Amino acid sequence: MPLLGLGTWKSKPGQVEHAVEHALATGYRHIDCAAVYQNEGEVGQALKAAFGKGIKREDVWLTGKVWNNNHTAERVRIGLAQTLKDLGVAYLDLFLLHWPYAFVQGDNMFPKDAAGVMLYDESIDYVDAWKAMEALVREGLVKHIGVSNFNHKQLLRILDIATVKPEVVQVECHVYLNQQQLLEFAQKHGMVLTAYCPLGSPDRPTAQPDHPILLQDPKLVAISAKYGKSPAQVLIRFQIERGVSVIPKSVSNHRIEENFNVFDFRLAQEDMTTLLGLNRNYRFNPQLRDVKTKHFPFNEPF
Repeated sequence: MPLLGLGTWKSKPGQVEHAVEHALATGYRHIDCAAVYQNEGEVGQALKAAFGKGIKREDVWLTGKVWNNNHTAERVRIGLAQTLKDLGVAYLDLFLLHWPYAFVQGDNMFPKDAAGVMLYDESIDYVDAWKAMEALVREGLVKHIGVSNFNHKQLLRILDIATVKPEVVQVECHVYLNQQQLLEFAQKHGMVLTAYCPLGSPDRPTAQPDHPILLQDPKLVAISAKYGKSPAQVLIRFQIERGVSVIPKSVSNHRIEENFNVFDFRLAQEDMTTLLGLNRNYRFNPQLRDVKTKHFPFNEPF
């Protein structure tokens, strides 16, 4: 799995197709997708165009995710089939269980009652969804499986029963939430950690005026000036130095290219130490809507 990829969360219809095409032309070979982003059809159009220009399917790492309405064995398969159809491919390189908790199962991605309250199915155990994902590996429909937004205790439950071990854990990760304990846990158990929102997700829908702006952190800005790089490039390089896979999202040609231009410098140990010292266990995406669910992951420290 290439350490650097393109994230597609929040990429709007009409923009993501061009973004993926430009990323692949720039040199990216890792595209992170999810059914719930509701843009996999456009990603598929970009892939079709890229494959028509000589890029080989086997050279592109494609990640997909099981959404919360697809946690039963039957629904896991339904979700994968739709993702494969939308992306226009025969297999995924990586399939992740997006969250450990389940909604009421069915075709509605966000099932709600008459009052607009989300409908959960607390009887569904993510371990059963995992077993369904293992079957997909055995059938060759996905090459690797992992999880997203799981804590280490939830990962241990999967490790205890797994016949196909999780190979990736994808979580929010940046210098304000460096996930050092989870990273060490993942490495101990042979897993790669992937960082989403590595730049602080400045375009997230929940942003408020009093929230910190990661890209403007004074210590980060000073380090970026030292290397003649942007704060975003330093944040991406920070993850690469730690062996963390990183998937910054952008739909801008300039930023897509800038985010990829991070292999011509290395951060000094003193700067890595400074960046690690910025940790404040701050989540830009705390997912508070789901905090009362039985399997909510962020009640644990890591």
